[in-house]
Amino acid sequence: MSIFSQKTETHSYKTIFSKNNFEIRDYDPVMKARTFSKTDNNNFMKLFRYISGNNQENQKIAMTTPVYMKEDKKGSMMEFVLPAKFNETNTSKPLSNEVELYMDDGGIFATISYSGYSNPNKRKKYTAELKEIINKMNLDKIGDFIYLSYDSPYKFYNRRNEVIVKVNY
Repeated sequence: MSIFSQKTETHSYKTIFSKNNFEIRDYDPVMKARTFSKTDNNNFMKLFRYISGNNQENQKIAMTTPVYMKEDKKGSMMEFVLPAKFNETNTSKPLSNEVELYMDDGGIFATISYSGYSNPNKRKKYTAELKEIINKMNLDKIGDFIYLSYDSPYKFYNRRNEVIVKVNY
């Protein structure tokens, strides 16, 4: 199974507004698999095992993009977007109680993109930039900032990362 190839299905959205590396997007509802931990050391592997067949139907599920990540004082969360063909009735249940499935409602999100390998300093910098833009546009933030990664760790050039947050628009 190829992870993060050029033909990987991506969570669909419509761009409402775009300027430089900032966009406002309307994301479609989608099924997601998520996991939490006090550290992010094995979140990826928990989810990867699920899509590799560690589920009730031993079903292999295609890798999609982006990978959603969030950190707070309690720990870290990671989510995989499932292919668009999946819904609440046809998605194989995880065997691990550390992985949960849910239907994400989508919605309107403010986003800022950046390239290269992501790290805490870049996430902090671009989160601050996104906060500033949101404030200038008088948008109300709903919830926490989320970090998106679109590329395999083995891709060295033209990497795509984003910070997003749900907004009233």
